Amino acid sequence: MLMDAGAALLRCLPPETAHRATLKLLRMAAPLLPAAAPDDPRLAVTAFGLTFPNPIGLAAGFDKDAEVPDAMLKLGFGFVECGSITPRPQAGNPRPRLFRLAGDHAVINRMGFNNGGMDRAAHRLARRGRRGILGINIGANKDSADRIADYRIAFERLAPFADYIAINVSSPNTPGLRGLQNKDELARLLGLLTETRATMGQNLPLLLKIAPDIDDAAMDDIANAALTFGIEGLIVGNTTVSRPASLMSAHTVETGGLSGAPLFDLSTHVLRAVRARVGSKLVLVGVGGVSSGKQAYAKIRAGASLVQLYTALAYQGPGLVARIKKDLLSLLASDGFAAISDAVGADHR
Repeated sequence: MLMDAGAALLRCLPPETAHRATLKLLRMAAPLLPAAAPDDPRLAVTAFGLTFPNPIGLAAGFDKDAEVPDAMLKLGFGFVECGSITPRPQAGNPRPRLFRLAGDHAVINRMGFNNGGMDRAAHRLARRGRRGILGINIGANKDSADRIADYRIAFERLAPFADYIAINVSSPNTPGLRGLQNKDELARLLGLLTETRATMGQNLPLLLKIAPDIDDAAMDDIANAALTFGIEGLIVGNTTVSRPASLMSAHTVETGGLSGAPLFDLSTHVLRAVRARVGSKLVLVGVGGVSSGKQAYAKIRAGASLVQLYTALAYQGPGLVARIKKDLLSLLASDGFAAISDAVGADHR
């Protein structure tokens, strides 16, 4: 309750200032936070060779530089994804670049992969040790002459510290980046990364993070590429450049990616469509607009083995994680499922 009250106070600050203050407070508090209470075994998920204590993860974007993964795990997340991290440091786009749409329970951001680069993150993670499940989300530098090579470089540097690597080709805030979702470019990228993984003697899971703004043909191409190159999963999906007519905030006119409540229906539709294409051959991570146990459960029934959130955390505070897990257990019992894994893809059966 105290931390939720603190989150409410932070919302009085400009959004990017509040975010930096949150990270600073978490860094200070991390050694003092107790370990998360053990999760109910019914919430455990086994996916790509890992056992997650619960299916609720922190999406990339909150902890871009891997500053507070352990603090977030202590708040009850089943896993944490840091990043996006690029090979070289970059400042990102000019400020202001983060906008609250409070009446819509949403955010628009055009951050532009602002981060300290892979070496800084690697040095920090090398001191951390290994505990909890940590994903690292990698991206390309905006001014790179060879963006596909950037993903290989970041993978090689950060793989030793990760339990999985997420390949972000879907941010709308780096011009041209989403072009890497196109059939030929995606084949080059996934071919290079799977070859690099094999050369390194790694079996580290690779997950591709895709945009919700894709049509049926693009879904077909992405599903076929993921299956052909043998990656382990898809994260569905990133922020959207669309603007639903229901938005009320004056910030609706800002460019960038929209996240939060208005994204739920679109992202879940794409998740369901991707599941119809790949079945259980790939692990799907459902992201976009999750702010309750009911919505997390809808993602799971639509085909997600794991669910991530971020924007709702900014509005509701860290107590949201415990509430979602409690609600998931009630929903499982209502539907007669013994465990969360039994509910995955239930809408397709």
